[in-house]
Amino acid sequence: MTENKRLDFEDVIMLLLVQAGAARSAALTALRQAREYDFIGAQQQLSDAKESIVIAHKQQTALISEDAGSGKLPVTLVLVHAQDHLMNAMLIQDLASEIIELYRRTAPGGSHV
Repeated sequence: MTENKRLDFEDVIMLLLVQAGAARSAALTALRQAREYDFIGAQQQLSDAKESIVIAHKQQTALISEDAGSGKLPVTLVLVHAQDHLMNAMLIQDLASEIIELYRRTAPGGSHV
C-alpha cells in the first residue's frame, strides 16, 4: 500500500470512528431527553444519530468496495475498533428508538407527542 493510499485508508477509518461515536452519543442523549419527557428533543437527537450513521456507513461501504473481499486492505486494530463502534452505534440507535417509544406511551397523561 502506497503512503498516500495508507493515509486515505486511515482518514476513512477515523471518519468512520468519529461518526459512529457521534451517533452513539446522540442516541444516548435522546434516551436521556425522553426520560425527561422531552420527545421533540429526543427525536432531534435520533435524527442526528441517523445522519451520523449514514455518513459512517458510507465510509464502511467505501472500505468494503476497496477491499472487494480480496484482502487488499490491512485489517488493523483501529479498523476492527471502528467497525465495532459502528455496529454498537447502530444497535444503540435501534434500541433507543424502541425505548423512547415506551417512554412516550407511558408519559404522564398518555402523551403521544
